[in-house]
Amino acid sequence: MEKWYLMTVVVLIGLTVRWTVSLNSYSGAGKPPMFGDYEAQRHWQEITFNLPVKQWYFNSSDNNLQYWGLDYPPLTAYHSLLCAYVAKFINPDWIALHTSRGYESQAHKLFMRTTVLIADVLIYIPAVVLYCCCLKEISTKKKIANALCILLYPGLILIDYGHFQFVLLVKLACIVVASFALCWLPFFTEREQTLQVLRRLFPVDRGLFEDKVANIWCSFNVFLKIKDILPRHIQLIMSFCFTFLSLLPACIKLILQPSAKGFKFTLVSCALSFFLFSFQVHEKSILLVSLPVCLVLSEIPFMSTWFLLVSTFSMLPLLLKDELLMPSVVTTMAFFIACVTSFSIFEKTSEEELQLKSFSISVRKYLPCFTFLSRIIQYLFLISVITMVLLTLMTVTLDPPQKLPDLFSVLVCFVSCLNFLFFLVYFNIIIMWDSKSGRNQKKIS
Repeated sequence: MEKWYLMTVVVLIGLTVRWTVSLNSYSGAGKPPMFGDYEAQRHWQEITFNLPVKQWYFNSSDNNLQYWGLDYPPLTAYHSLLCAYVAKFINPDWIALHTSRGYESQAHKLFMRTTVLIADVLIYIPAVVLYCCCLKEISTKKKIANALCILLYPGLILIDYGHFQFVLLVKLACIVVASFALCWLPFFTEREQTLQVLRRLFPVDRGLFEDKVANIWCSFNVFLKIKDILPRHIQLIMSFCFTFLSLLPACIKLILQPSAKGFKFTLVSCALSFFLFSFQVHEKSILLVSLPVCLVLSEIPFMSTWFLLVSTFSMLPLLLKDELLMPSVVTTMAFFIACVTSFSIFEKTSEEELQLKSFSISVRKYLPCFTFLSRIIQYLFLISVITMVLLTLMTVTLDPPQKLPDLFSVLVCFVSCLNFLFFLVYFNIIIMWDSKSGRNQKKIS
């Protein structure tokens, strides 16, 4: 009984933080002509409600694809249509074709925020609670603490309730083979329909990357202008090869030694590989890595907390653009305090706690003096946090040089990318040196 009482309190805390963040600004507020991702979500409701399915992904006089044209999978479009029916019932002006563009009001903001909260209550939060309750070999208090830390992860809260991208949660919750086939069924009727949807989902014409994003291509572009030097098809091939090769070892290990633990860590590794090396990645895509990292928070609390802090920091330019500095600082501090209190993360830095013991033993066969790995990681954590704090302070207090207007944004991306490369190596070391996973863990059926 006490367990459910405490879990209820944790859920209420998570909901309160989310709604508090939702009271702040959002992407593109009062910024014509495109307004921002908030307007994109509203516009998709307008399009899906007023146009037949076959016109959703095609350019026309009623559907200008240059103005927030649909470029997400059909599941997103169906969700927009569902929200549009509710919007039509409350206020038809919110989704009126053409005339509703850039619509802004407190009532509409409340409606849009509520759609996100309802999705959290129905999908994300129950999934988190169920996952934490099903964790084995940890106490009830640790399960509750794990749920609290996951629900307080600032990156997801700030994007879903501040920047506004609800879409991500639905994609994550429903992306299974059966739903995929069902969603795509109306678009498989004609070849041109299928091809047009694919063109919208894979924006090859935008190039290797677009905005400042903390992946390898944007960071490397500081030293060598890849987009200008290499043809588009070479960029595609290069991106595919690096992505495929970086995720291959973890996938092979999982196939040869399937286990629940190996599956979770492989999710993290593959998601991080896609973020770092794939074509046309958005800065918000780091959330697709952060959610699997939340699944291993109780297993490696120190490293998971560190990664989740970096993932939030990597979106700093986007969050500042949306005037979410204060919510970012407050939610990040709350998350960090929750992790420190719940998991005593600074006491979990031994080789065994970091799950690097097998790797260290292997190295010590050739280098007996290799006994300082945990200390190195502690120093790297300290350097990482200090760098993030200093860069945040510089970004919000100093003006960049006139010749380098994007200096601070680029530095944020570059520092974050270095951190992510380190984590990619770290997670792969855990996967490859986990000799027990195939024998002692319950196999995935």
